[in-house]
Amino acid sequence: MLMFTGIVEEVGKIKLIRKVGNAFVISISADEIMSDIKIGDSIAVNGICLTVTCFDSESFTVDVMGETVSRTSLSLLKAGGKVNLERAMPANGRFGGHIVSGHIDGTGTVCEISEDGVAKWYKIKTLPSIMKYIVEKGSVAIDGISLTVAKVESDNFSVSVIPHTMGNTTLCERKINDIVNLENDCIGKYVERLMNFEDEKKSYITRDFLAKHGF
Repeated sequence: MLMFTGIVEEVGKIKLIRKVGNAFVISISADEIMSDIKIGDSIAVNGICLTVTCFDSESFTVDVMGETVSRTSLSLLKAGGKVNLERAMPANGRFGGHIVSGHIDGTGTVCEISEDGVAKWYKIKTLPSIMKYIVEKGSVAIDGISLTVAKVESDNFSVSVIPHTMGNTTLCERKINDIVNLENDCIGKYVERLMNFEDEKKSYITRDFLAKHGF
């Protein structure tokens, strides 16, 4: 299973972005992740799992299909813009964040930013289809960054971001009304699917089973 952790390795810069029909071809300048890059590698770009189609010593190129463009903030990118980058987690790697698939559930809008000592609060407004998986003290990936949900309201949630994260990701550039990519914690989605499967007789995972075992 391909997996990311939401621990951003470096911030890259959009070198070229070209629209081809309803798809995009994007070239991204990078440094650290170029050390062992190969064609076919998966790299999370602002949390979106994309495949390397070609590369040189200083940059790599990915193709972005129309389906991905419609569900993410990629269409808002411009040449010179910065993006969060993370290579897929190796089998022997350390698991520092949470399970991130690189499959974006949707987008949210930054609706409030406030200072809190050395930290900074970001409030993100999003759709009910995403909010239903947001849990206080749970995990969420914002533009590919693994963060802990600190507050939850009916149509928004808040995260508190430490200086290290601010200084090593694109969050420091986010402003009110900016659009961000969101990926919910995948465990909640799998549980919901199992709980609401049309024919529960085909699965041992039922409401009674979960209740009996303390869930």
